[in-house]
Amino acid sequence: MAFPERFSNLPEYAFPRLRSLLDAHAPGGPAVAMTIGEPRHPMPDFVGPVLAENLSGFAIYAANDGTPDLLGAISGWIGRRYGVDVGPDRLMALNGTREGLFNAAVALCPETKRGKRPVVLMPNPFYQVYAVAALAMGAEPIYVPATAATGFLPDYASLPAEVLDRVAIAYLCSPANPQGAVASTDYWADLLALAERHDFQIFADECYAEIYRNAPPPGILTVAAATGADPERALSFHSLSKRSNLPGLRSGFVAGGKQSITRIRQLRAFAGAPLPMPLQKISQLAWEDEAHVTASRALYVEKFALADQIFAGTQSYQSPEAGFFLWLPVADGEEAALKLWRETGVRVLPGAYLSRDVAGENPGAGYIRVALVAPKDETQRGLSLLRDCLYGQGR
Repeated sequence: MAFPERFSNLPEYAFPRLRSLLDAHAPGGPAVAMTIGEPRHPMPDFVGPVLAENLSGFAIYAANDGTPDLLGAISGWIGRRYGVDVGPDRLMALNGTREGLFNAAVALCPETKRGKRPVVLMPNPFYQVYAVAALAMGAEPIYVPATAATGFLPDYASLPAEVLDRVAIAYLCSPANPQGAVASTDYWADLLALAERHDFQIFADECYAEIYRNAPPPGILTVAAATGADPERALSFHSLSKRSNLPGLRSGFVAGGKQSITRIRQLRAFAGAPLPMPLQKISQLAWEDEAHVTASRALYVEKFALADQIFAGTQSYQSPEAGFFLWLPVADGEEAALKLWRETGVRVLPGAYLSRDVAGENPGAGYIRVALVAPKDETQRGLSLLRDCLYGQGR
């Protein structure tokens, strides 16, 4: 039997790869899970009652693009959060951002760019769906280092003009997963100007935008409106997984120009699966309510402060601006993760599993990613064990 080769060079996905690394070894203490970005703060109180009230909605086909009430709630939230008017015709509800980030590429990536194979840019390290989307469309994925030297954001403008002229899509996650770096207003403006010069679209993965310490991260929709950018130039992806502690709801949205959203909606009509009606109702109320978001963010701020206290004086430690990950420097990520598991029972993710080798170098190899999603006491215990094991007590 013949199988396609387009995904043949993909490495094993991060979490099966982690199990292969660790599971043959006994933990050195009670397990502390700090690997996956699965929020463990309380869900909003209304989820259960609203689901119960709307169970009959599972008996009907769902509104394909999102109900008017849901799209109206999303539009209202965008207006309050980003100060821009994005009408329902520029929105579509998603089964989480991963679905949207993939299917938007299917709907919008051209077969060729200037008569050549198109390019899809992404930071390195990155959310793995970016690469799969590029390969699925026959595009060339280019992994652009997002390291301490570049402020943990990719410097797309440094690429050769002949490469930029072939770019169809540039992915950018802000706040960044895994480093927590935030794209400033100037960064977004410069990227939009670059996209205009070389005629490509920006897919802004902003699913961590509501988890921050001080000021809300700037959004691409705000900057695009302020600079007069073509609305088709930028698409913004958001999710309730992180914002509302509802990763199992699989609910998010994409906002963009009318033509882009029309094409994404057309793909959904032929090959997609809409969000079930009861979940659309829960999503509507989640976007309308800020109290639960504020309460959850306060818990993350406490854990940021806890991490800063525990790692005070630790060489090369950088406190993240936003998101809920620590990106901790080590000599070798795999060796550190294995040592930590075998000696303490703390489970973290080697940074190389989120990155690709480029010219023999992997920008994640010297890091581990640590998720601050557990309750405060568990987080404190895990971070203290990690510090003592990998960095030496009191350093």
